[in-house]
Order: sequence, then C-alpha cells, then structure tokens
Amino acid sequence: MGLYRRYLAPILVDTACSPKALGKWRAKCVEDLNGEVVEIGFGTGRNLIFYPTAVTSLTAVEPSAGMRQRGAKRIEGFAGEFHWGGLDGQHLDLDDNSFDAAVVTFSLCTIPDPALALHELRRVVRPGGELRVLEHGLAPDPAIAKWQHRLDPFEKVIADGCHLTRDCVALVEANGWTVTSKYQRFAPGPKPWSYLTSLRAN
Repeated sequence: MGLYRRYLAPILVDTACSPKALGKWRAKCVEDLNGEVVEIGFGTGRNLIFYPTAVTSLTAVEPSAGMRQRGAKRIEGFAGEFHWGGLDGQHLDLDDNSFDAAVVTFSLCTIPDPALALHELRRVVRPGGELRVLEHGLAPDPAIAKWQHRLDPFEKVIADGCHLTRDCVALVEANGWTVTSKYQRFAPGPKPWSYLTSLRAN
C-alpha cells in the first residue's frame, strides 16, 4: 500500500479531479474569495488556477507527499503568497482566527474524522469568515445510496480512504457551521460517484 499511496494514488486522483471534469464546479466553489485562505486536502493543487487574484495568501494542508510533489508546478503559477500549513487537517498547527475563509474540495470524503477537521477550520477562520465545500457523497436516491453502501468498503481501499456514503451538508451543519447556500446535482459519470454538493457556510 505504501507504493500505491505515494505514486499511483496521486496520479489516479489527479486525473479523476481534472479541470475537464470538474473545472466549472471548482471555479464556482472559490469565486469571490479574498484575503487569506486556508485549504485542507489540497491534493495536487487543482483549485489553484481558479482562485481569484484577490486571494493574497493561500495556506495548504496536504498529508500525501505524492500529492504535494505532483502539485509543485501548479504552485509556481499561483499569483499570491503560498505556504504549506502542515499535514493533518484534523490537527491544524495554525493560529486561531487567522484566515478569512477556508476551502475543502473532495476531502471530507477521505479525512478519517471530518468532524474534527471542520471544528479545526471553525477555530482558524476569523469571525464572519466563510467555509466553501465541494464534495461528492451520499445520493438522495435510495437505490443509488444502496449501491454506495455496498461499494464503500472497496472504495476506501482503491481510493486511499475515500468514502461514498458521507453526507457533507449534514457534517458541516453538525460541526460548528451554518450552511448559507448549497447546490446539489449529479455530474456526468457513474451515479455512485457523481452526486456533488457545492456549499457555503459561516
């Protein structure tokens, strides 16, 4: 699993999350952000090209060395200041009230304890700041949800800990945030993997 996690998983995730497939969703997720932003589950940096120039500083948290390495060239093209902010979104080594916004894309599905990560983001985002989330998760259709539960054990192995059955809206609302807007629909692709949610919370 060590070689898979370091070398193959970053390639698979990077390809699956390409701008061709999800670019419009990513752009919408981060539009109008400004100031100092923290992003947990940075991955290979697929969001970087969509951040507005008003984002003056981005602090990224990513546990995978393979993901960080694959995203190195994208970081070079980022217009603002870029900082690595540690490896674990569940335990942020960052000061309280130090960011204007937080971004999480396709990571609440994978983080072992998403509740802990959401509380940590609540701690480091300034009062009045915003959380932006883009995630796949549990579908509202019972037949699809049934398949998601069946496939979930395999998904966790193949996709480096990813879950198909998490409800990101419920997670966000149960852990320190109030959802102010959300957009949910099936994207093109196999139904168990393609029910997407884009939300904002404060």
